[in-house]
This record gives sequence, structure tokens and C-alpha cells, in this order.
Amino acid sequence: MPSKHIEPPGEEPCRRCKENTFIIVVRSEPLCRDCFIRYVHTKVIKRMESFRVRNADPNRQRKILLPVSFGVSSIPLLNIMDHHLKTQKSKTGRTGFALTILFVDTLGVEKSPANPNLLIQLEERFPDHHYAKVHLEDVFRTEMDDSLLELMPYAEVSKVLPLSEQLAVLINSLTSATARADVISMLKTRLIVQQAQFLGCEGILWGDSTTRLAEKSLTETAKGRGFSLPWQIADGESPYGITFNYPMKDVLKKELVSYVELVQPPLTSLVHREPTNTQISTGSKNTTIDDLMKHYFESVEANFPSIVSNVVRTIGKLEAPYSSSSDSHCKLCKMPVVGGQFGIHGWGGDQEDGLAAPVGNVGQGLCYGCSRSMPQVGR
Repeated sequence: MPSKHIEPPGEEPCRRCKENTFIIVVRSEPLCRDCFIRYVHTKVIKRMESFRVRNADPNRQRKILLPVSFGVSSIPLLNIMDHHLKTQKSKTGRTGFALTILFVDTLGVEKSPANPNLLIQLEERFPDHHYAKVHLEDVFRTEMDDSLLELMPYAEVSKVLPLSEQLAVLINSLTSATARADVISMLKTRLIVQQAQFLGCEGILWGDSTTRLAEKSLTETAKGRGFSLPWQIADGESPYGITFNYPMKDVLKKELVSYVELVQPPLTSLVHREPTNTQISTGSKNTTIDDLMKHYFESVEANFPSIVSNVVRTIGKLEAPYSSSSDSHCKLCKMPVVGGQFGIHGWGGDQEDGLAAPVGNVGQGLCYGCSRSMPQVGR
């Protein structure tokens, strides 16, 4: 699908090199292909300062996990990191880190999953890295406790089911499309973190663009999990005990769509294209909060990219609430719940006046947001 961001070649020269004819306008700046590619690479690499060769122990190779969804963000990130590592190797004889590429197969779970066979093409295109593939149901295999099983209907019976059936039981117990999308997203995050720790990686490179982070900011707030945004937007240590990094934070999605087409060789064959809906029905039971926010920000970034960037910059100023090692964590999203304010009643979010808050195991170990996704557990 051609990007709307690409303009027909004109007579005006590139604003930066002054030599080549511009082919794309980026934030009001006409650029040629080479300068545009350099622009994207620079935006990403400048957020990787802590992974420079001079910061690496020559006796110990740092390992970083890069999860790929075959979307328009994660594949460009891999391409940029591959180029960056080759540049480091050519200049210094070694690299600042090694990449492990992880793909989580959600076939049969998500609405429009990527074809797992794309991983073979990816390995052929970028052969210098280690690759791993897991299925979403593997999150039950790698869990060190029964926190997920405790959230399922008939937990004792579910324990003896095959992993794929355990996942199906959990997803089918959810009452809305938004809840299903929310829980699937959290399971993917947990599985990715588990794999990163298992493979000995010190951090995770998330491929979230500026647009995606803006979507996440409002989506998580609408779901009642706004308190977790400082960990989901900013670089640094996460509540999972591993570093999160967002090197694509300063690049818009529409710029990445153009990058996929303009980089040589193009990345289009490696990118999974989801069906596009020009109109989102707010009344459809299959429309999720995620769908609405995605549609909104993709329409906004077309003409008002500064609004998208401002959302991310504003959220980036938030500070994570102080939490100690003794604080409890949500059984689903694993975020710290300061003061043990579990469940809807714990956060004062119940809307029925006159009802006394339940006593005992309030919220069943779920934060407010997760209680809304799993009301049968988090009452």
C-alpha cells in the first residue's frame, strides 16, 4: 500500500543536502530519499546512547531482546539495529550489544495475526542475529506461579488442560472485545519479558512509534491503568525487573510507512498489513478501545503530527509512583499496586452508591484496570 506521506518528485531540492530532488515532505521539510533514511536512523540511534561500544564490557556481550510483530514499526527497528551493529563492527571491530529476535505466534487468538512463515524470510534477510519463536499459550508453561490459573474459571480443572485450551478458557471467559484485546496484550508482554529473562537479555527494545505510544497513553487511561504509563512510555527499569527501551519514540507511524517503502532493499515483503477500516463503528460490539484510539491518532497524525508528539511528551513527564519491594503486584498486568488497592472497590471506582465494599480478598489480586477487564474476578 503506497504511503500518503510520499509526494511526487518535484523541482525543489532536498532541504538538507541541497543536491537531490525531494521525494517526501517530513514535518514540513522536503527531503530526498537518502536524507529521509538518515533522518529516521538518527532519530532512533540517538536513543541508543547507553548501548554504544564504549559502554560495553569487552569481556561480556550484552544481549538485548527485540520482539517483532511484523508490523510497520518492529521491522524497521530491526533493520535500523542491524545497520547500526554493522556500522559499530566496521568501526571498532566489535558491537555494543547482540540482538535476539523474538516472535510471539498468536494464530487463532488475535483477529489478524501475522503469518509465522514471515520469520523464515526475516532470518534470511538478517542472518546475523539469534531468533526465537513462542506461542502465546507458552505463557502458562513459563509461569513460576499459578497467578494466571487463579484468574480462570474453574481454576482447579483448568490446571490439567493442555496449554492451548487453558488459553482458550481464559480468553472465552472475557465478556467484551476490549477485554479480550487487553488481556491478550498483557499476556504477550508477560511472555516477552519471560523469554527475555530466560535468554539472559538485560533489556527489551520495543518498536512503539510516537503514534503507538500516544494511542497507548489514552487507551491505558481509558481502561483504568493510567498509573502504569510512566513504565510503558519511558526508557528505564520496569516493574518486571528488566529494562524497557523505546528507540522509535520520536518517529511517527506515517514516517515508518514511508521508510518501509523507501529503504533499499524495501521492507514491504516483511511487513504484515492488517485490514484497514476507513470507518470505525463505535456501536459495534467488536470495536475495541484500542481500535478507536488507533483510528483517531492515525487520522490526527496525517495533518497535525505535533499533537501526537505533544501527547507523548506530556505523558513522558509523569513520574512513576514510589513503590517498594514489599508492594503487591497485580496478578495479570504485574504492575505494582501501591497500598494494596486491589479491585474496583479498592480504588473507589465502584459506581453504585450505598454498596459496602467487599471484605476479605478484595479484587482477587487485580489492579483497577485489570478488574474492569475481568469483572468476574476483580469484583
